[in-house]
Amino acid sequence: MNPTPIPPVPAAQPPAPAPFQLLTTLQGPRIRLRPLQADDGPALLKAAADGELWQLPFTVVPSADTVHTYLAEALAGREAGTVMPFATELVATGEVIGTTRFWKIHRRHRKLEIGATWLAARWQRSFANTEAKYLLLRHAFEVMQCVRVQLTTDEINQRSRAAILRLGAVQEGIVRHERIMPDGRKRNSVRFSIIDDEWPQVQQALRERLVAGGGQI
Repeated sequence: MNPTPIPPVPAAQPPAPAPFQLLTTLQGPRIRLRPLQADDGPALLKAAADGELWQLPFTVVPSADTVHTYLAEALAGREAGTVMPFATELVATGEVIGTTRFWKIHRRHRKLEIGATWLAARWQRSFANTEAKYLLLRHAFEVMQCVRVQLTTDEINQRSRAAILRLGAVQEGIVRHERIMPDGRKRNSVRFSIIDDEWPQVQQALRERLVAGGGQI
């Protein structure tokens, strides 16, 4: 008598990618991150003029000569589903003071990078960056269900490296010749990350910083 055949165990299927909207506005008490638009060029140029940020050697900020390409590339990335570019606005006035984005979005592995971030000079080292990073990280971990968020900065940008560490990110290493800058310099980049297990602690620290600075979330 032949034994009853045992049906094969179906192969485990990877979890379905977390659903999310590419056109999403993130708003806090003082900062709003809204989807970047094709007609944001003049507002970005006005913000970048505060400090002539296009002259910075360690990041790419649009000038009058490059803003069209800058916007076109950001919007093409959104169309492809790998980039979520935002204009950074003051809630109180609607003034655009900079930009940031999610990019290198990988839905299956639930990871992305926060990057292309810059702020007008008078808003640097203020609540603006802290609140914007809080909104981005909260959305990444709690809505997009990311397991990893990475941040990358130029090896020579000591201020940015210190700011990322203050967020609670872990430095992973230096990626040599990671990109070529507009002036032709081969940039070494420092890579940091925050993983989902670390988010509750990072969130609490960010909330405390915002409250200490007179804000609330």
